[in-house]
Amino acid sequence: MPREVEDLELARELLAGSPEAFDRFVDLYHKRLFQYAYLMCGQREDAEEVSQDTLLSVFATIDQLRDPGRLKAWVFRIAKNACLMKRRKSVFAPSRVLSLEELAPARFEGDRTIELADWSRLPDAGLLRSELRDVLNRAIGDLPEMYRSVLLLREVEGFSTTEAAEILDVNEAVVKQRLHRARLSVRATMDGYLRSQEVHANGKGIDRSS
Repeated sequence: MPREVEDLELARELLAGSPEAFDRFVDLYHKRLFQYAYLMCGQREDAEEVSQDTLLSVFATIDQLRDPGRLKAWVFRIAKNACLMKRRKSVFAPSRVLSLEELAPARFEGDRTIELADWSRLPDAGLLRSELRDVLNRAIGDLPEMYRSVLLLREVEGFSTTEAAEILDVNEAVVKQRLHRARLSVRATMDGYLRSQEVHANGKGIDRSS
């Protein structure tokens, strides 16, 4: 069954007050909400609280869902707001949020394309996959909140530009601009890591031949 159809049926059952539907909703959404909140908040404790608060809020306000076909967007709008509130109150929250220019001052001179290093040529490339995931998560986590949220909604959750704009209360042009800059920042971070691995691997090769 397509995910859109499954969500529509689930939303209708939730609106009807089905206990089984709420159980299924938790099974389907809790892990995804935690992942989103973890990458947004940066701390497991905050992410677990946000995901739980979002679930409870859905249960308490399900009657406010006007369009059953938009269950996922509605849920992530609640999660987005919960993340923002948690970030403001959290003991882990930074004292000041950096702008993307401060975070990466040399990455956005024009719209030049940043070419990624070819990590497929590195030795033990398979062993790098878990490291790459960690680097990717850190790169996303280092993004300023406004860019991180757009990237997660579009690239991880698969929302359309229109849906992401609705969730974030911005227009579509803003979503496109933020997504573009977020992608460049993450791509530059990944590129730096991959090139360092390539240099390290080449250095090992030189050492072995001497």
